[in-house]
Amino acid sequence: MTDAASKRRALAQRLRQRDFFVAPGVYDLISARIADAMDFACLYMTGYGATASYLGLPDAGIATYTQMADRARAIAEATSAPLIADADTGYGGLLNVHHTVRGYEAAGVSGIQIEDQEFPKKCGHTPGRKVVPLDDMLTKIKVAVDARQDDNFLIVARTDARTGMGLDEAIHRGQAFAEAGADVVFVESPESAEEFARVGAEIDAPLLANMVEQGRSPLLDGDTLTGYGFAMAIFPGAGFMTAAEALKRTYGYLQEHKTTKGNPQPLYSFEEMNRLMGFEEVWAFDKKWARE
Repeated sequence: MTDAASKRRALAQRLRQRDFFVAPGVYDLISARIADAMDFACLYMTGYGATASYLGLPDAGIATYTQMADRARAIAEATSAPLIADADTGYGGLLNVHHTVRGYEAAGVSGIQIEDQEFPKKCGHTPGRKVVPLDDMLTKIKVAVDARQDDNFLIVARTDARTGMGLDEAIHRGQAFAEAGADVVFVESPESAEEFARVGAEIDAPLLANMVEQGRSPLLDGDTLTGYGFAMAIFPGAGFMTAAEALKRTYGYLQEHKTTKGNPQPLYSFEEMNRLMGFEEVWAFDKKWARE
């Protein structure tokens, strides 16, 4: 595996150059290993997906710092690509933010996303999100920047102000986040291509676009987002929504037919799965140490 410092340096350099890339949402070790084999510039640990797969609960501030940091560590240790991990609101006050940054950095993560929602937070693209006063979030960002030990550890600052307070307030907050030291600014859920264009034109910072299938924002392609001035786009739900649909179809077929023979849902091959999970190394070890 590539060491954590090298991962952070490569990702930070690419973002500072604003060389656009996409990052798939990963939520468990199967999704992370599959994505990692595809040479993405970065992986994104989705809070929605990680909470759902780990706890079977909604992304509503229920998962704890320890649970999410452990999940991030497991993914970071098993993959070669840099990992940006969702850390909600920083899991509390300023001391919690400091502790969260230190913990995620020690876990091998390359960047952390924190947002300006009130606690308990709610998943972006869902209703009822409320934000804290701007000054409170700016202090959080400054604490996060001060807490990191590697200058290449990225602080991604997200505002959820668009839905409840309008685009002007969201852009104002994004501008302030950049001035406070955030490495990447994330304006959650603009509601049209024109709104994305405004975000790109009015915030001078590396920008993250959140592409959520069936969410509040339109799905825009990489060329369009690059033209608007965005540096990266995450697709947090693409993996777990695809997996959930495939499971639903396969389990439904099994329930109806009492077998999986003839199931039209394509399967990942058993041979590939064994390779993905590292069974070849296990078999090589067994062969090396087998008694004659």
